[in-house]
Amino acid sequence: MTPQASSVLLEAQGLCAWYGAAQALFDLHLQVGRGEAVALMGRNGAGKSTTLKALMGLLPRRAGRVCFLGRDCSQEAPFQRARAGLGYVPEERRIFTDLTVDENLEVGRQAPRHWPDGRPAPVWTPERLWTLFPHLEPMRSRPGGRMSGGEQQMLTLARTLMGQPLLVLLDEPSEGVAPVIVDQMAEMLRALKAEGVSVLLSEQNLGFAAEVCDRAYLLDEGRVRFEGTMAALLGEPALRRAHMGI
Repeated sequence: MTPQASSVLLEAQGLCAWYGAAQALFDLHLQVGRGEAVALMGRNGAGKSTTLKALMGLLPRRAGRVCFLGRDCSQEAPFQRARAGLGYVPEERRIFTDLTVDENLEVGRQAPRHWPDGRPAPVWTPERLWTLFPHLEPMRSRPGGRMSGGEQQMLTLARTLMGQPLLVLLDEPSEGVAPVIVDQMAEMLRALKAEGVSVLLSEQNLGFAAEVCDRAYLLDEGRVRFEGTMAALLGEPALRRAHMGI
């Protein structure tokens, strides 16, 4: 079930994107509602990360319409979308390796926000983040370059939350990290949903996505092959085999 129009935070209409002369996304339509976690599923190269980059305005050549909080932001720069409350967690993490955990979090800090109806949005502080990421607090003085891959993944998520996002674009968070970290990230995503924060999750790990996501879009070769509830996707083994190989 798609979200009601009044609750839609992010919407893409006819989204296309290119890398040089090669088209990577074809006429993609999607919606993410308030407090909803939505999965972008598919194989490597299906267009999942490209979709997130296009939504964030990170690809130089793209077409179609992107609306955030009911406003067309298609021509806005990435920093303008971030200032409006659109958070982005890249697959590469991109933490500042010479800065400590505390310093990385401070770099991401933005002022508290309000929802479109005027109500205050959740406010994320380092102290509050320690409850979501308890492994980070003992590392507050540790440089990012001296952390494991899973610890860096938690840090980049926490840094994004310091930007007080209303919606988070999250790229392949479970890739290459230990199962205990994956479990902690699932807890964190459920906590965000409970606060009304939305997540658009690019993911290949069907089990992880099924734990936290309400709906799913299945991509293959830059096109949407399925849109529906996560339960419906789980009930389509032939479709998953054809477009995900599982």
